[in-house]
Amino acid sequence: MTLPFSYSGSVQFTSSTTTTPTFQQPKLTHNPWLNFTYKRPVFYVIRCVSTRPGRKSGTMSRIGSSEAQELVTLLMKNFSDKKPLVSTLNKYVKFVRTEHCFLLFEELGKTDNWLQCLEVFRWMQKQRWYIADNGVYSKLISVMGKKGQIRMAMWLFSEMRNSGCRPDTSVYNAVISAHLHSRDKSKALAKAMGYFEKMKGMERCNPSIVTYNILLRAFAQAKNVEQVDALLKDLEESIVTPDIFTFNGLMDAYGKNGMIKEMEHVLSRMKSNELKPDIITFNILIDSYGKKQEFQKMEQVFKSLLRSKEKPTIPTFNSMITNYGKARLREKAELVLEKMTDLGYRPSYITYECLIMMYGHCDCVSKARALFDRVVESEKEKKVSTLNSMLDTYCMNGLPVEADALFESIHSAKAFPIDSSTYKLLYKAYTKADMKELVQKLLTCMDKDGIIPNKKFFLDALGAFGTGPISQKAAGDNKGLNKQRGRK
Repeated sequence: MTLPFSYSGSVQFTSSTTTTPTFQQPKLTHNPWLNFTYKRPVFYVIRCVSTRPGRKSGTMSRIGSSEAQELVTLLMKNFSDKKPLVSTLNKYVKFVRTEHCFLLFEELGKTDNWLQCLEVFRWMQKQRWYIADNGVYSKLISVMGKKGQIRMAMWLFSEMRNSGCRPDTSVYNAVISAHLHSRDKSKALAKAMGYFEKMKGMERCNPSIVTYNILLRAFAQAKNVEQVDALLKDLEESIVTPDIFTFNGLMDAYGKNGMIKEMEHVLSRMKSNELKPDIITFNILIDSYGKKQEFQKMEQVFKSLLRSKEKPTIPTFNSMITNYGKARLREKAELVLEKMTDLGYRPSYITYECLIMMYGHCDCVSKARALFDRVVESEKEKKVSTLNSMLDTYCMNGLPVEADALFESIHSAKAFPIDSSTYKLLYKAYTKADMKELVQKLLTCMDKDGIIPNKKFFLDALGAFGTGPISQKAAGDNKGLNKQRGRK
């Protein structure tokens, strides 16, 4: 069976202007005119303007971005529970401007410190250079949405309008995305469509290709093919032109859901729109076919990639290794590694994790351990995910005692960072194996490390196992540990 596309020679790419479907704000630079001093009149009008500058030359933009990132890295390193971020901002008040705050929002949004974003925002509003800007609100709404803080996102949306700003397309895109991060997906999709229809009748808020891309991906993830087709028809009738992200987003969503026919239909549609596949397209197809164990198609796509002007990336090989491993095709997975090195690629730490898990699936625990030991002995930075992959390999092969021995030695030597993900993995494995002593030992170790498991921890760890007697006992024991901790 052949794919709905084939390339016999090098793929020729035509340059086209595309719009990214993510909420990446443009690089912001300091506007000199914001620094002038003036006597404030008795009566004045609040005007909402954009602080987004025009595009600079490549070299100057990179220099400015690098300097801004350095300052933000310094700010992130110099705050803690004992030293609030606002006090650090006050220390560098002469240097911090809007572009730095944008980067701070991004960095804080990657962690659980989303409340710090609001503190930075309030600090911004007190500065003389601050002007209410849609871009700031859009970024904050996006961060809150990703953290599942929908009410906070909607409060910011209301606060924006109260500040005198008029919503634009980017703000509504952020609001739609925020709703789509809520748990009730059917309700979220209904609200998203409500905003979409509202945008059509509003000045400065007409749906952009980003709007369509967000909604198309969301409905594809929800397996609502009918609504996806309706949106595509609406897109064709509008003045907006689909881009490579439109089709990549749809294919990725369908591929992750195992909807191969729908994915291939989108690929054909992409071809009819005269858009050539990029490396993301190839990686999506390779991963999707691999997960469905349609290896003939996966290999055909990989061959097409090698013939094209696109170059494979490390995730290309990692995906193939992982999917061959899950199918217990060890030799093919090892051939992928060989091909990877032949093409001049150096395995990343994720590649080693994929190989460890591959050997685990193929009942080659000793090879997995030998590879893990090589990582331990290397001078490369140690990742908690690498330790987790080896522990998971032991556990999936019914070796919880060996997993406990490895964890204990790593914990004592502090050879790898350990966080709640490690404990969650082991708790689930020990519970499944009915190893009550190991469960209690693990909870005691967690308490010593200052990691306090909550209800979500146990629900995530137990997953499909439900709440059996051992989990209830463990939860009760941990509740006791928490009480003891509170009395200290």
